[in-house]
Amino acid sequence: QVELVESGGDSVQAGGPLRLSCTPSGAADGINCVGWLRQVPGTEREGVAAIYRGDGTSHYIDSVMGRFTISQDNAKNAVCRQMNSLKPEDTAMYDCAAGPRFPRCMLGTSRESPYWGQGTQVTVSS
Repeated sequence: QVELVESGGDSVQAGGPLRLSCTPSGAADGINCVGWLRQVPGTEREGVAAIYRGDGTSHYIDSVMGRFTISQDNAKNAVCRQMNSLKPEDTAMYDCAAGPRFPRCMLGTSRESPYWGQGTQVTVSS
């Protein structure tokens, strides 16, 4: 059974940085893609970024391009997301998701993202 443990959510001021971590545990041989999604209450989840664990190739949506960086720490078997220049519109519950295909794990569907973290809240004040 694969579990994703997330950490790093916090309240920050606009323009500040924040780092989120996602650590898979259990059998991870079928996890080739790890992504991050976010959700504001009352809205649908939005895929933000994904990383291909084979070579570190990453994908981002336009709204976070140049501000968010997703990477992996092979020694710790962790996927990290560095967020810089945070904006109030980045405020959301962020979830780590994992699946077999890159970059489709960021879609958040049961097929493409069968594994999920518990969510971590990011609040950005202006």
